[in-house]
Amino acid sequence: MSEYRDLQSAVRVEKFKIWFAWFCGGWIMLGITIAAQDIRILSVITQTLCVVLGVLFTVAAVRMTNALNRKVDKARREVLGDL
Repeated sequence: MSEYRDLQSAVRVEKFKIWFAWFCGGWIMLGITIAAQDIRILSVITQTLCVVLGVLFTVAAVRMTNALNRKVDKARREVLGDL
């Protein structure tokens, strides 16, 4: 049972790291976009790039979170004997 609890705690920390990095990356992209807003063509390119990268990073973060959820669910089933 303690192995499951340790795994669950580790996964919780990993999820926090994933979403904290996503949040910080979003603020960095927002800062870059604001800094480049007065330059015409660069502004369009950075905004487009930030939207595309934001969507890709969100998809990656959700997939990583789902993989961690599956890992914990598998460990829970092993502990409870539901296999």
